[in-house]
Amino acid sequence: MPNLDRRRFLAASALAAPALAAGSATASADTNPVDTNPAGPNGADATAGRPGGVLPGADLLAQRGWRDLAGRKVGVVTNPTGVLRDQTHVVDAMVAAGLRPVAVFGPEHGFRGTAQAGGSEGDYTDPRTGLPVYDAYGVTADKLAELYRKAGLDTVVFDIADVGARFYTYIWTMYTAMQAAARTGAAFVVLDRPNPVGGTAFGPRLDPAFASGVGRKPIVQQHGMTVGELARFFDAEFLPADGGRLSALDVVQVRNWRRNTLFAATGLQWVPPSPNMPTPDTALVYPGTCLFEGTLLAEGRGTTRPFETVGAPGIDWRWAERLNELGLPGVRFRETYFVPTFGKFPNQTCGGVQLHLTDPARLDAVRTAVAMIVTARALYPEVFGWRPDNAIDRLSGSARLRTMVDAGADTAEIVASWQTELAEFRRQRERYLIYR
Repeated sequence: MPNLDRRRFLAASALAAPALAAGSATASADTNPVDTNPAGPNGADATAGRPGGVLPGADLLAQRGWRDLAGRKVGVVTNPTGVLRDQTHVVDAMVAAGLRPVAVFGPEHGFRGTAQAGGSEGDYTDPRTGLPVYDAYGVTADKLAELYRKAGLDTVVFDIADVGARFYTYIWTMYTAMQAAARTGAAFVVLDRPNPVGGTAFGPRLDPAFASGVGRKPIVQQHGMTVGELARFFDAEFLPADGGRLSALDVVQVRNWRRNTLFAATGLQWVPPSPNMPTPDTALVYPGTCLFEGTLLAEGRGTTRPFETVGAPGIDWRWAERLNELGLPGVRFRETYFVPTFGKFPNQTCGGVQLHLTDPARLDAVRTAVAMIVTARALYPEVFGWRPDNAIDRLSGSARLRTMVDAGADTAEIVASWQTELAEFRRQRERYLIYR
């Protein structure tokens, strides 16, 4: 949708600071053990929850009337996922409570969420609140720092729900926002939210030589951290080499959430964080099946179940049968046929599989996707292939996956190849974890 049309849609639909109060975690907060819940191969507990319900950081500040931010000149980096439990957007709630941010910054898909993948809403005035909205998608830290100065802010508040994958761009928008805050001396506040896919890390670590907009720093493919934990990690591990650490970092913690509680057990309502992330099940498979963006097979964009539906013309029932023979934990594959409305193979009939989660706590999305790639190449050599720009290398973090698959390696060999670096990442992140 062009920017002009998005603005018309928005108009038509409109009607160095002190630390925060108790309930926040500073960059020097005590550490907690990693991966303490052994339930299932990925450590996730699909049914765990604590009495009283899960409360994101935004709700805790709202309950205090946003007084923690009183007297500050606040800029908010957010999108449609930045809502309270009653679905009121945090920016609207702030304004209603008398705390008027000086600016809002929208990531990929935009502040109000009107843009498709790879797009944003541009700069505009939000018709509902009258606040200036700046486009933060794909900008440099210097450009964002310039926008901070233009807005006159002294505190940046980040509130966006992540889905736990290295190639989901919101965590890199956060990193750029942190760099800009460090350069301007602004305090940085993260209103934390649960990681919907749990707290265990999986997959290969990014080789810095393959850094891009879908992976800027060496973290693993399924990082198993909340955005608040990532902010602590980024501030200590990466910002010192990128211009210096933040003057102040506060993480307003989620209440009543264990790190391996999946989204379905939180009691929260799912707000699609992007147009192609419609359900919590999509988020669970996405750290693996997004790899199909780097292949010639369709990853399900243009269907009602993106990333849960994968295929191409020329694929038939044999793929589902072969995958089910593998007995991959937590998932069954159903033979399916679909016609994408956009993306790869628009208006063409594709054969493929739909992933059905039978036990989400046991799912290893990265291993599952590798098995899908290996079997697709073996069964359909005339259909399977890599995108000619080698986008798979940017998604997987190196050339290793592509070269091993092309050399005929099996799933077990490929997954074994990154276990040492995965273990190193788990040790490195441990001191920055907040939740048990």
